[in-house]
This record gives sequence, C-alpha cells and structure tokens, in this order.
Amino acid sequence: MTGLEAILLAGVLLLLVVLGVVLARRRSTTDSGRRPGRGRRPHRNEFRPDGAPERATPPKRAAVIVNPTKFGDLEAVRRRVTDGCLAQGWGEPMWFETTAADPGTGQARQAVSDGAVLVCALGGDGTARAVAAALVGTETPLGLLPGGTANLLARNLDLPVDSIERALLIALTGQNKRVDVGRLTVDRSGQHQYPEEHIFLVMAGLGFDAAIMAGAPESLKSRVGSAAYVVSGLRNLAGPGFKVRVTFDAEMEFSRRTRTVVIGNCGRLLGGLVLMPQARVDDGALDTILLSPRGVVGWSAVAGRVLTRQHKGHAMIDHHAGQEISVRADRAEEVQIDGDTIGTARAIAATVDHLALVVRVAHTT
Repeated sequence: MTGLEAILLAGVLLLLVVLGVVLARRRSTTDSGRRPGRGRRPHRNEFRPDGAPERATPPKRAAVIVNPTKFGDLEAVRRRVTDGCLAQGWGEPMWFETTAADPGTGQARQAVSDGAVLVCALGGDGTARAVAAALVGTETPLGLLPGGTANLLARNLDLPVDSIERALLIALTGQNKRVDVGRLTVDRSGQHQYPEEHIFLVMAGLGFDAAIMAGAPESLKSRVGSAAYVVSGLRNLAGPGFKVRVTFDAEMEFSRRTRTVVIGNCGRLLGGLVLMPQARVDDGALDTILLSPRGVVGWSAVAGRVLTRQHKGHAMIDHHAGQEISVRADRAEEVQIDGDTIGTARAIAATVDHLALVVRVAHTT
C-alpha cells in the first residue's frame, strides 16, 4: 500500500466515523417524533407542588327564584331545596326572592349571569311566567317547582304539583323540552296608544275568566285555595256580555257578543277539566275559545260541553286556532295573563313564538 493509498484509506475511515457519530446523535434527538433539542414533556402533575392532585370540576348550580308570599316558613323550604340539590351531586342552589317591583325576570337574568345552568321558578304560574321572560330564546332550561294555587303549566306538562321534592328531582335530572310562548299585546284605550307587551305560557283572557281572577284575591286563595275561583265565578256569573270583533291570521274575521275570550297555549284546567282539547304546548299555534252563554241555563250548557269536550257545533262556543289572533271589544274588560290580572283593556292581540322556551320535564319511557 502506497503512502497516498494509506492516507486516502485513513481519510475514508475518519469520514465514516464522523458520519456515524452524527447519525447516532440525530437518531437519539429525534426518536418518537420529538423535535431536535426538545426533551420529554413532563406530566402536568409535575408542575403542581408536592404532587398535588388535579383540582376537581365544581358541581353544577341551579338557581331558585321564589315568591316569598307563597310560603309561611321560607327557611324550611330553602333547606329542603338545598338538601335535594346536594343529594343529586349539584352545588348549593342560588336563592333569589321576587318582589312587587320585579316578580322574577330580573332575578332570573342575574342567575344566568352568575353561572346557573338551570333556573327554577318556585311559585305559581305568575312566577313561572316572569322567570320564563328572561329565558325565552336561550338554552337555559326552566324548572317548575309548585308553590301556587293552580300551577297550570306544570299540570299541562304532567309535572308534580303537590311535592316540591319530586318536582325538584325532575328539574335536576329530567330532560329538556321546547315549548311555545305566547306574546300578548294589550291596548288599554283601543286607540293603539302605548301598547303593552307580555308573554304567556298557559292562557290569556278578556272578560269573564279575567273577572274571576280579579275577584279571587290572594287573601281568599290563601284560606280556601282553588275554591276561591269558584266563589269568584259565582259572583260574576250573571254579568253582562260584550261585543267583540275577532280576526285570525289576518284572514277570517267575525263579530260576536260574548262573555269571555280565552287564548291558550295549552288547554288543561284545574280538576282535570280541558277547556281546549286540541291545544298543544308545542304545536306552533294558539287556540282561542269564545264562550257566549245567556244566563244560568246557558252556563250549564257550556259547562256540559266543556266536561264532555264537545265544542263543535254549539252556538255558545266558538273554537278556533291560529298563529295570530286579535280581539277588539266595544268596551273595556278585565284582562288576565296566566292567572294574573293586569287591569282592563279594549283590545288584545296574540302571536306564538314557536319552541322559544326550554322547560325541564320528566324522562319519557
């Protein structure tokens, strides 16, 4: 071997050694897809002092909007609701009381802002309506806890009306159901001056049914319960009728002399009575019934038709359904919304907001 060959051979060997070292280092730094120059990413627990465990997710919290006038021992009710929430793994509920100035809408908005994932109305249909006004158009569900005299929305949704505990269990563990919301415009003067906007979940009425509500004050309802409406109804039974002009969906229009006009989002009343058999809380329509009896005999005939759910073909009962209804009376009559009277008006109009509210109901089998 010549000196030149020896030098070349040594150079080749040296080059192979250097190349092997470079490849070995590159393989060690890029193993398992890691970028060169980066080490193993430490486990997240290594960042915690003393190996502290990961912080648990805080439990869900519900809000309860309560009408304090409905309960004699409010603190006892609060303890029962709190115990029910904790037993289901929820956090301690937020607690808000309604006031005369704000029957629940502002409190419900505050509850959602504070992080409540469920807002429960603890009271009657009026409290439920006020709370729902803040939840319409949102994904936050409304829970219904019984505390009123009628609780008609709960009855129409087959929810418990005689047990706060059972109703709370459904609110916490049940399923969501979308329901329609009625929107009522009240024109007190009949001249389209300063119309008022309201929502309703059950029924709105003009005339006799509103007069019944107005004649059943809270003091009487607290003593005798739903029998207060019977007493008030008997007092107003012989009152005069009034003339109305009614329009449905801007197409059908007629005039009638009547005692009452009821616009319903659902049709079930107290005692299992069904005023509007076809009404459904999620059908995208409002049902309207006009009752036009004459005297006690007429009311007896109407009562028989309501009991047997036979409304068609009766001269004293008009039953229609639509998405827009307007009623104009020849004089001011009492108006009620979900059982709460708001004074008198010459005209009302209603539209339906289809599936605008989420309500928590029992799981279907």
